[in-house]
Amino acid sequence: MIAVLEFASCYVYSPMGAGKVCERSRLLRELLKEGNERFMRKYAVRVRQQIAESSQLTGFLTASDVLVPVPGSTPRRHEGRYVAARLAEELVRQGLGCDIWNGLKRTRPVRKSGTAPPCARPSVALHYASFAIDAWPSPPVSLVLVDDIITQGRTLLAAAARLHEAFPGANVRAFALVRTMGFVPQVSRLLEPCKGSIRWRAGDARRDP
Repeated sequence: MIAVLEFASCYVYSPMGAGKVCERSRLLRELLKEGNERFMRKYAVRVRQQIAESSQLTGFLTASDVLVPVPGSTPRRHEGRYVAARLAEELVRQGLGCDIWNGLKRTRPVRKSGTAPPCARPSVALHYASFAIDAWPSPPVSLVLVDDIITQGRTLLAAAARLHEAFPGANVRAFALVRTMGFVPQVSRLLEPCKGSIRWRAGDARRDP
C-alpha cells in the first residue's frame, strides 16, 4: 500500500449536523448522486473558479492531467455512467485535464460506504482487491483520480495503490468534489476548498483534513 496520497476537495457535507447549511449540504449530496448534467456543469465551473482564485487549490488540476474516474461500488458495463465519470467529463470541458481514462475497473461489488455503518464499511484491502487496471501502451505522467465524495479515503487510497502498481512512474493525486464531515456537529459554509492527504496508517486510511 502507498504511504500517502495527496487530495483536494471543494465542498463539505455534514451527514448528521443541524442547521440550514448542514441541510443544504445534504441536498448538495443528493443532487450530486443523481448525476444531473446541469448540476455537474455548474459545479465544474465552480471548481475552475476556485482553482483560479483560491490559494488552497491553485495548480492542483491542470490542463495536462489525465483524469481517472473512480467507479461505483458495483461493476458496470459502461463506466461512463458513473457519477465520477460525468464529473470528470465536465472538469475536462473546463480545461481541468486533457483527457479521461476509464481504465480503472471494479471487478467485484463492495458495500456502499454511504449506506453502511462505520464498522461495516469496506476496508482499503477489500477495495484494492475489487479493482483492476486496463493495459495502457503509453504510460501517463500525471494522473488525477476523480470521485464525487470522499469519506475516510479508503476507496481513493486503494485506487491510487492500483495505479501506482501499474504505472510506477506516474504522479498520482486525487480530487473529490465533496468531503464528508462526519464528526463535525455543524458546518458554517458549503464552499470550503482544501488540499490534504490520505495516509496508510495502522492498517487503514486516515484523511487529513
